[in-house]
Amino acid sequence: MTAQPTAAETAPSPAEPGEDLASVHTSAWALPPAGADPRVVAWVEQLAHRLTPDTVVWCDGSQGERDELTRLMVERGTLVQLNPEHRPYSFLARSDPRDVARVESRTFICSEREEDAGPTNHWVAPEEMRRTLDEASRGAMRGRTMYVVPFSMGPLDSPLARRGVQVTDSPYVVVSMGIMTRMGHAALERIRPGTEWVRAVHTVGAPLAPGEADVAWPCNEVKYISHFPETREIVSFGSAYGGNALLAKKAFALRIASAMARDEGWLAEHMLLLKVTNPRGRVLHVAAAFPSACGKTNLAMLKPTIPGWQVETIGDDIAWLAPGADGRLRAINPEAGFFGVAPGTGAATNQTAVDTLWGNTIFTNVALRPDGDVWWEGLTEDAPEGLVDWRGEDWTPASGTPAAHPNSRFTVAASQCPTIADDWEDPDGVVIDAIIFGGRRATNVPLVVEARDWEHGVLMGATISSERTAAAEGTIGELRRDPFAMQPFCGYNMADHWAHWLEVGGRLRAGGHPPRVFQVNWFRKDEDGRYIWPGFGENSRVLAWILDRVDGRATAAASPLGWIPRRESVDLDGLELPEGDWERLFEVDRGAWLDEVEDTAAFFAGFGDRMPAPLERELAQLRERLEAL
Repeated sequence: MTAQPTAAETAPSPAEPGEDLASVHTSAWALPPAGADPRVVAWVEQLAHRLTPDTVVWCDGSQGERDELTRLMVERGTLVQLNPEHRPYSFLARSDPRDVARVESRTFICSEREEDAGPTNHWVAPEEMRRTLDEASRGAMRGRTMYVVPFSMGPLDSPLARRGVQVTDSPYVVVSMGIMTRMGHAALERIRPGTEWVRAVHTVGAPLAPGEADVAWPCNEVKYISHFPETREIVSFGSAYGGNALLAKKAFALRIASAMARDEGWLAEHMLLLKVTNPRGRVLHVAAAFPSACGKTNLAMLKPTIPGWQVETIGDDIAWLAPGADGRLRAINPEAGFFGVAPGTGAATNQTAVDTLWGNTIFTNVALRPDGDVWWEGLTEDAPEGLVDWRGEDWTPASGTPAAHPNSRFTVAASQCPTIADDWEDPDGVVIDAIIFGGRRATNVPLVVEARDWEHGVLMGATISSERTAAAEGTIGELRRDPFAMQPFCGYNMADHWAHWLEVGGRLRAGGHPPRVFQVNWFRKDEDGRYIWPGFGENSRVLAWILDRVDGRATAAASPLGWIPRRESVDLDGLELPEGDWERLFEVDRGAWLDEVEDTAAFFAGFGDRMPAPLERELAQLRERLEAL
């Protein structure tokens, strides 16, 4: 879709007419570290002359640097230090209420051609967007410090890792990037002549006039999060919220990296990574794609309820996958931390996540307890007394608003996770044995289905969807499509993304080791609206069947949708399913499925001649199997 920024939307420049910004005072601009790549140095200097910060600091990623920045933010009111008896070295940030989430309507893919962005992205011609951003950002860092943040996505010396440099005027972003990436001098040293690196520019868009007092959370009502896939550049203006400002995350690791992966023959995906050890001691690895609110983090930190199975965490959000020299698909978690949604995370749903947050954590927009700890809906069954909500106001259950913002977050190092796998930083990546796709479906989609082959598996990924459950989301029951859980994050035409998956699958088949592909649905309901499957830790029973299929030890039966488990092949010991529930979990409603096939065909038609023919054939074959019922 095309979006046109208007002149009225751009932020005013603090520069006076005719002022020569190249002549600004530069004595406070720190020298770059010795040996820094001249391309990086020249780029930073060019930006500094345009953005006109008071000072320039090259970040080294040290603990001392983090201490200095957190002290600065506590003094400014950006952070509140939590009671160290409850959360050692942890802090609470309260954002501006206008800056609490990703702004998809202001997120742009500025590819050279509109058709390369595709119908699921907002597109603006790159030269037009550059003019807009130049006008908005001229002098935008005046009165502030420009931090230069070099970082590595992936283990420093992994052949799958990629480098980037972000400039930002937000110390909150610097500290968060230190958690979420391998940030500092070690990353900068690995940008050498010939190394490709992503250029990322971020400003909160709130310049300060001389003597003007700052605010705790500076931002701008106007926001742009713009991506230039051909030149590997990101420019973010106006927001300090993580999804818009931590440019290593969705912006680099998915939108830009997906375009890099297409060009270089690998995959950058919105997937968790698991290491699973079965009762026979066999180690397997799983990549899984789930849209938001579909149990992704719970699966990433799963505690099995069946004996003999062990599940460990490699990544909870993003995976980079590439065919290895051995012909197998290998994957790394390019991130170093978790940027998780707090509400709904509690002992009953994800004890591992709760245990991860014992300290060294930045919480954003959660509630503050009177004893200096934090709270959010779902952490405990009952809210403690005396809470101060995410806006900094006194709160009780009678307030009529949530104590924590629904999109409130925690930022914490992955190494703190009690279930982190010992091979989570393997530079060669882990071998992927199974790929899982899932959505939130009250109807139609069975508990688990195995794809017939790779092409059928790509169809499963391309048709991930959830059903709208509230009128505010649209028509109740209507499908909210999120192919590969990548709709907000794919940096190029989604149909080309599916074609790329088909191409990678062909290479894996040629090597003889393509992963098996599955689809799961923990959320099917009966006619009374009751969830049929208990979910959470019981999902380990489904995961066990999936990996036993990989091992050739579990049986399956054919269905029009793919291979489904025979009841005796799933460990149901100790799980008291009401009579008939197993059958309900796999029921295929012929009419409802034929309607869904037609809806999918209409969705595919929106991609025009970019639509891969193999997926159209797969959909036609699914229709034939359903009609034969």
